[in-house]
Amino acid sequence: MRIAILSDIHGNLVALDAVLADARRELADQFVCLGDVAGNGPQPRQVIQRVHELGCPVVRGNTDEWFLVPQTFDPNSEKERRVMDMLHWGIEQFSPADVEFIQTFQPHAEIALENNATLLCFHGSPQSNTDALLAATPDDDLARMLGAYHATVMAGGHTHTQMLRRYKDMMIINPGSIGLPLVRNAWGEYALIEIREGRLAVEFRRVPFDLSALLQSARESGMPQFEWWAGDWANSPF
Repeated sequence: MRIAILSDIHGNLVALDAVLADARRELADQFVCLGDVAGNGPQPRQVIQRVHELGCPVVRGNTDEWFLVPQTFDPNSEKERRVMDMLHWGIEQFSPADVEFIQTFQPHAEIALENNATLLCFHGSPQSNTDALLAATPDDDLARMLGAYHATVMAGGHTHTQMLRRYKDMMIINPGSIGLPLVRNAWGEYALIEIREGRLAVEFRRVPFDLSALLQSARESGMPQFEWWAGDWANSPF
């Protein structure tokens, strides 16, 4: 069994398609998405539809909730105003069927692996999609975030940072971000988990994508705040 762990796509179809092509070349036979699918990117509807086509479990990230629950932002914050502009534009792109699909996203998803092993998927932590679970998070804070949840492998996103950490008898991973990596390099990050004959392997992957195609798509989409959004990608070496 090879499972591709996807997360934090953020409306970037160019990166998502590159990652999906790589995962299929690597013979992934199952997918799971850890949320933040469409928000803050130029191709929100196209990404929602592509993820829907996968037919895989999808966890509800914090920005996914923004499309469903009215949000309050600081009117004195220029950054928050820009984010609100992009959010409202994204909502306008969705069909009723797209919204219905977003409503199916789960707080967390558990997948049975071989030999009674389990994979628990969430966004921030099993208890909150805004928790930031990091390699340096103190054990006491980590225990609070995990609560009573337990799995052989725990997979979360949200921080846009690839990570592997051991805690007690559990392995905790973060596959990174497909569409909005923490350092704006033109690669999509994801992880592959393989369970075979009792052996567990985790591989972190970075897949280059066509930055010029992404910027052209964003420019043509009519997305507000394009220049501000594109500025983050200006120094990408790819």
